[in-house]
Amino acid sequence: MRFTEGIISDLFWKPLKRFGDDRGWLGELFRQDELPEGFQVTMAYASMTNPGVVRGPHEHVDQSDCFCFMGPGNFELTLWDMRPGSATHGVKQVEMVGVARPMLVIIPPRVIHAYKNSADGPGIVYNFPDRLYKGPGRTEPVDEIRHELDPHSIYQVQ
Repeated sequence: MRFTEGIISDLFWKPLKRFGDDRGWLGELFRQDELPEGFQVTMAYASMTNPGVVRGPHEHVDQSDCFCFMGPGNFELTLWDMRPGSATHGVKQVEMVGVARPMLVIIPPRVIHAYKNSADGPGIVYNFPDRLYKGPGRTEPVDEIRHELDPHSIYQVQ
């Protein structure tokens, strides 16, 4: 399959602001009144990614991810829209986000996503998904299709 470079529909992008002084900086990650109607955060986690490392590509069947790329680090975020019936099915979108361009992005189910730490040092990403990992009490299967496990995957990050 060939992908068309473009803008994927139904993603939610919100530039984040950092406010700094001689002590460091502070930045709001999100406010409930600024998130899309109906999106409900159910858990939160942070991940640290080493320089040059790619996380993903993977997708979720039911879960939306709410990533905050605030720094440290800059990330190349790659998205592939493979949602049946989507107006942008087959579109690939690549964005640079992180300390140079702080951003919150909500990625709906079935949009395949990966990010690569493009910085010289470790990078931090925060996620506030709308589903619990492994469901209540961690008793359900993980809602994740991991394309990075397939060496012949069409979803490649350079």
